[in-house]
Amino acid sequence: MIAEGVDVNSHLFELDQNLDRLVRDIELLNYLNPLNIELEKKRFFASKYTENPQFKYRKLKFDPYRMQRLFFNQRLERIHDEEIRRLYEEIIYEYSGLIQCIESIGQGKRFYFNCLKVFGTPKERDVENARFILHFANEEGLDEMLPRFNADEAEAYFRTFAKQYDFKFNIKQSTNISAAAMVLNSSETLVLKKNHKFSENQLKVLANHEIGVHMVTTFNGKKQPLKIFSNGFVSNTETQEGLAVFSEYMSGCLTMKRMKELAYRVIAADSLIKGYAFSDTFDLLYSQYKLDRETAWSITLRAHRGGGFTKDFVYLTGLKKIYDAYQKGENYKLLLSGKVTQDYAPTIEKLLQLGLAVPNTHDSFSFGENKNTHKKLDFILENLK
Repeated sequence: MIAEGVDVNSHLFELDQNLDRLVRDIELLNYLNPLNIELEKKRFFASKYTENPQFKYRKLKFDPYRMQRLFFNQRLERIHDEEIRRLYEEIIYEYSGLIQCIESIGQGKRFYFNCLKVFGTPKERDVENARFILHFANEEGLDEMLPRFNADEAEAYFRTFAKQYDFKFNIKQSTNISAAAMVLNSSETLVLKKNHKFSENQLKVLANHEIGVHMVTTFNGKKQPLKIFSNGFVSNTETQEGLAVFSEYMSGCLTMKRMKELAYRVIAADSLIKGYAFSDTFDLLYSQYKLDRETAWSITLRAHRGGGFTKDFVYLTGLKKIYDAYQKGENYKLLLSGKVTQDYAPTIEKLLQLGLAVPNTHDSFSFGENKNTHKKLDFILENLK
């Protein structure tokens, strides 16, 4: 029995290493953010919001067809444990879907339909949740909400914040990202939007979101024996973004304005399935919902990059699932073990028991104490469907 166990594990680690070598070039966000955001933004605004942007994207660094073939050549039948074999089978299908997404970036509907297979689209319940949130008023007259810090000041803030964590990562600035900040998992890099003005509250939000969760799961994942913890489980985005926004909640910096931003992202993602062009989604947010044009542009860009990117709706669904787990006393911190998915928590427990996973090296400090004092947020989170 011992010899057989060793043999099973050797096949598992061989497969895991094979997949790790294959996925190093397929970080979707690396390819998805347009190269000419600022130029197209000026052109769109000059056209009075009527001429849809024509975005340009990075060239691929790999052969998609060859990559697909190598994925499906993996000998999964050599993994004898059915649960673990099924996990890897689903992961291969997931990576295959991501390759199809990357291959079709900038190709309109082709990218959108590939994106649907990987990320899905908002259900009517999700849209109703978003509209429910939008009924509530924003906080008024708070100095900490005023945008006044440039990217250099933000970088200094994040470097100071990161000192409490026992890991080192890179920080760089770029004009070619759609978010104010983002983490690149493979290069351990926090990317800041160079021309963005940050508020005090946004600095706190991004620090707890990007460093307190996304960087924590990056470095925890890289400490795991199996590389899938670092490269990502199936549909891990919902869990990872849910944890990240929940970190904002626990650290006391989640606001109604931020909750409404997540709700608008659901509305924008839903507009894609209705066939809205970039200008239509922008008009919906700017004219109907009365967002300022910078925010309307940012949310519309996030939804329409690549040809229609639906991912943004899962921030809200993920937050609700993690909040419910917290209220039930479930071990949601287990999900900091890497780029993992809440639905696979029992599998992670099994891998821990088998010695194929190790306890977390790093914890998110925001999860140590609930500092949220915003009762309205609790009311909303408890009543989301």
